[in-house]
Amino acid sequence: MLTSTTAGAGTMTSVSFVLITLGIICAVAMILWGAMRRRVKEGEIAEAKRHAVVAGHNPTVIAPDAPIETPVAPAAPTTEPDSRPADAAVSDPVAATPTAESASGEPLPVTLLKGLGPKAAARLAALGITTIDQLAVLSPDQITALDAQMESFVGRIARDRWIEQARLLATGDKAGFEAAFGKLGGSGLNP
Repeated sequence: MLTSTTAGAGTMTSVSFVLITLGIICAVAMILWGAMRRRVKEGEIAEAKRHAVVAGHNPTVIAPDAPIETPVAPAAPTTEPDSRPADAAVSDPVAATPTAESASGEPLPVTLLKGLGPKAAARLAALGITTIDQLAVLSPDQITALDAQMESFVGRIARDRWIEQARLLATGDKAGFEAAFGKLGGSGLNP
């Protein structure tokens, strides 16, 4: 009788040992996976900063608890006469920037930009950005705030150089755009 009791205790001890070993292996695997994900995320952040510097933007990092400001879209043109002096209108970058229009006279959609697909365009539209002109006139602070609100597309503005592309198209520089980013698809710019 003593042998069967000892054998049962030995079986319980080996099962416990196997379960504890499996638990330790899972814990180590989770720690390694977390470290790998952190390294990948740090690499993505470094890549986004590098692209921001190449594009001529300030690669500031927003703290996770920092308040996010909503980017201000350019105001629609008013029908009221401009009461500013003539030289003041030229110093305003929004007023001085020509509008990018398609051959039909419509403003160019953001989907013409390389690296900006329908899902990213839908997210931009939810934030009030639907045309290339609206992207082209954003200040660095507005770009940073907009990027922080892009959910799964955070970092894409700098990485895919959307602002640089938008500014080239907004000024009508189709040749400069195509030299830097490749052939412009869809409808072209007005001559």
